[in-house]
Amino acid sequence: MAIEGLSINLATVRLQYDMRQAVEACLQQDIVAIAPWRDQVHKIGLPEAARIVADNRLKVTGLCRGGMFPAAHAEGRAAAIDDNKRAIDEAAALNADCLVLVVGGLPEGTKDIAHAREMVADGIAAILPHARSAGIPLAIEPLHPMYAADRACVNTLEQALDICDLLGEGIGVAVDVYHVWWDPKLHEQIARAGAGGRILAHHICDWLVPTTDLLLDRGMMGDGVIDLKRIRAEIEKTGFFGPQEVEIFSQNNWWKRPGEEVLTTCIERFHTVCRA
Repeated sequence: MAIEGLSINLATVRLQYDMRQAVEACLQQDIVAIAPWRDQVHKIGLPEAARIVADNRLKVTGLCRGGMFPAAHAEGRAAAIDDNKRAIDEAAALNADCLVLVVGGLPEGTKDIAHAREMVADGIAAILPHARSAGIPLAIEPLHPMYAADRACVNTLEQALDICDLLGEGIGVAVDVYHVWWDPKLHEQIARAGAGGRILAHHICDWLVPTTDLLLDRGMMGDGVIDLKRIRAEIEKTGFFGPQEVEIFSQNNWWKRPGEEVLTTCIERFHTVCRA
């Protein structure tokens, strides 16, 4: 019987499987929701990826990722917009719930983070009509402030929701616990997001103490300090009951284990430490 409420972001098993193999492994354990990355889709080809999704009636909780809007020159900003439009088309072909946006950091050679955030809003505004016409919501994923310079200058739900309010319909947020658990305004901003119908995705993992690599040492749910059940309860209180999407980058632990073991552990922890 299919496991309701659980999705696997395929980054969690990216070193064990390609997309085709990952889907087969998930189905063997009754997991019917996934979130692939664009490079995984490109490796097997978009038509084949779309066929796999359709033939197995998979729910695609998001496509990772668009974004990376700031650039030092107009040509770079235009190239990012073109690439994001292609990402929207890929998400539509996969019938994804949303395209996740990791918005980008400071342009090379600059220190003006406020201007970088303006570039983000301008970039999203430029692709939003295409996303609306394709029926693909855009999910801004605020990243932990440690990534402000290189990956995402939008670092809190409040900042992401301010952009949503500025741009209107067709845009929301991905609530990734790894990036927002520390935020003193987290719960009020979850309520704000839910009231506006802006929660599009909920990503889960855990924050380890100590963390040995800020990018590639995410923990399995229950192995760290994030109050997963409380955050999920706050999200569900707003009316969002979409799947919890496991997204773990773990170069020294989970990426070294057999994929079947990783998926089995994800299922066990989802039932024991994640559900509200």
